[in-house]
Amino acid sequence: MTEQKTDITYPLKARRLFYGPENSPLLAPRGICAVGEGFAVSDTGQNRVFIWRQIPENEYAAPDVTLGQLSAEGTGRNAGDQLSASSLQYPSGLWSDGKKLIVADAWNHRVLIWHTLPTQDGQAADVVVGQPDFHSNQPNIKGVNTSPTASSLYWPYGLYSDSEKLWIADTGNRRVLYFDHIPTESFAPAQQVCGQENFSQKEYNPDFAIWPYSVHISRGGAMLVTDTAYYRVLCWHDARQAFSQTADIVLGQKDLVSNGQNQHMFFPRANTLNWCYDARFDEQGGLWVADTGNSRLLYWRQVPTQHNAPADALLGQDHFEQGSENKNSIDSKPDSFYWPFSITLASDTLLAADTGNHRIVIHQLKS
Repeated sequence: MTEQKTDITYPLKARRLFYGPENSPLLAPRGICAVGEGFAVSDTGQNRVFIWRQIPENEYAAPDVTLGQLSAEGTGRNAGDQLSASSLQYPSGLWSDGKKLIVADAWNHRVLIWHTLPTQDGQAADVVVGQPDFHSNQPNIKGVNTSPTASSLYWPYGLYSDSEKLWIADTGNRRVLYFDHIPTESFAPAQQVCGQENFSQKEYNPDFAIWPYSVHISRGGAMLVTDTAYYRVLCWHDARQAFSQTADIVLGQKDLVSNGQNQHMFFPRANTLNWCYDARFDEQGGLWVADTGNSRLLYWRQVPTQHNAPADALLGQDHFEQGSENKNSIDSKPDSFYWPFSITLASDTLLAADTGNHRIVIHQLKS
């Protein structure tokens, strides 16, 4: 058994809960990102993205902008089956630098790009990646049994940009695509691929991510890929090496071969993962992981240097060997999670999409 840490809970200044607009609250939100002094949320279960320019002070607040629907009350897939530059179907990962916005429109098998931050409800995207136009949405352009290309996508759930380059977790094709600049024209091809030998393959290769759900790059150029199906997070110290070599560090498993859910133990530990969906570096040199299936967030104060390193602290559970939804309760609690899918960091604030509880948890972190 891995030795457990005694300092297991992350110190907080405060915690707040947020449920979206009162007349049409969040339903299974799966994506979140900071946007200037506010944030954006993929309200996945209702096929829309909300933007708040400031972090709301109350439990409910109307969004400043709604995307994917004509108003904050709309919920239909592709706004009533009308696929367009304005519609969404099961949006997931988000990225913004406060000027641009990029959305992983997962079930339309495409990524949408707004070159300027949207200001109007239902505003059309400027560019589509993964499809030849805004009216197409088949996986790999021609259907499920079609081989991928440098320009196609199949269930892109996660993405990240540094305001210049773009990485897309092309989940269904078992790969991460790299663009050396944020595309300015639709149907742009990727320049490199991580996880496959070439753009036409989507083979099952345990040396790379089997189900890459999210990707994140640190300011120093390290890369995290959350490999959901293998219950692990892969880390490259230099993202440029990810195209040609296996990960430097594996979190959640003892090596690249192992893939046990909580490493085949009934209860989790400080070094195990269960259906993890997101991972993020912080500006202090550490990293966070949304250990979704264990309904907790894990924190490492420093990026580990060895496989299978235990976390230093956690949020959402009372100790490392607890992994049930809402701390063994059928009711949500202010300090619990029910399958958190996504996290984002902005200064001393951590925001988590608490998917099963249909809410956003806002943490003010202590330094």
